[in-house]
Amino acid sequence: MDYNTQREKLKLTEYGRCIQEMVNYAMSLNDRKERQRCAYTIIDLMANMQSFTGNAEDFYQKLWNHLAYISDYKLDIDYPVEIQHIDKQETHRDTVPYPQKRIARRHYGAIIEQLTKQLTEMEPGPERDELTRLVANQMKLALAKWNSNALDDEKILSDLAEYTNGKISLLPSEINLMSDKEAIASIQQNEGSKSSNKKKKKK
Repeated sequence: MDYNTQREKLKLTEYGRCIQEMVNYAMSLNDRKERQRCAYTIIDLMANMQSFTGNAEDFYQKLWNHLAYISDYKLDIDYPVEIQHIDKQETHRDTVPYPQKRIARRHYGAIIEQLTKQLTEMEPGPERDELTRLVANQMKLALAKWNSNALDDEKILSDLAEYTNGKISLLPSEINLMSDKEAIASIQQNEGSKSSNKKKKKK
């Protein structure tokens, strides 16, 4: 079983585990061009998760700094900016305001809509397959958090197909989805960690 307690600690919690797993996937690619293309895809997703204000160069400098930090400065690509090393204390000052816009399925959230839109723009191949797996599992976690009794792999994949206008249409046997038990345990573990952190802050 794959519980949060067994996973690596998130480098930047504001981007979530999905982004961190995508960075890990980028680092696993042997082809430098594929790594480069994957890095730009991740930056686009990170940009969509933040509200852009001020200078564009500063905004993307921060995103590339964060990408390098999440990879522990091990992602071997041609960075378009000179990476400035950051420490954990500095990253705590960054906030990611939730976008105020209409969401078709609120239990999945805006990030899933952005990720599925990205899927529709990608060519078939290993990169899209891996992102599809990450997105589908993120959808399952979101559904487990909203209503654990409503977990249904076929429904999740049906929603994914609808999000992508039928471009990504899979059966449960064709994708590696976490089990219902793993999804529920992951949510419970995450909620427990949040509660523990709140108690520490009050002290």
